Amino acid sequence: MKEFVEPLGPRIVIRKDESRQTTRGGIVLPDKAEIPTITGRVVEVSAQITRDEDFPIRKYDKVLFHPKNAIPVDFEPDNLLYVVPIEDVVAVFRRAKTSPPAMERTGEDDEVEGPSDD
Repeated sequence: MKEFVEPLGPRIVIRKDESRQTTRGGIVLPDKAEIPTITGRVVEVSAQITRDEDFPIRKYDKVLFHPKNAIPVDFEPDNLLYVVPIEDVVAVFRRAKTSPPAMERTGEDDEVEGPSDD
């Protein structure tokens, strides 16, 4: 039987992203450097959050969250999960949907021709 975590109330379960030891600028961070917010993927959403339209968070979303009130749940040594209150999620990463360019209307094609009486 496989175990899983089902969050209750206004909470979600997040799998924390790997922590970076070097910043993009090349600065090496010490092992104990704590970053106040961290990113991760949503792996489970409580039923209360799923029904609440004010929180558009879905499973597999990438989120930025504050770990202060996050409760760690460790099923496997390298797989650290957090149960996070929804108010500690500060951002959801989204990709902009690109739409095809709108066709320019000149007015010439606006008229609809009916069947010809030839």
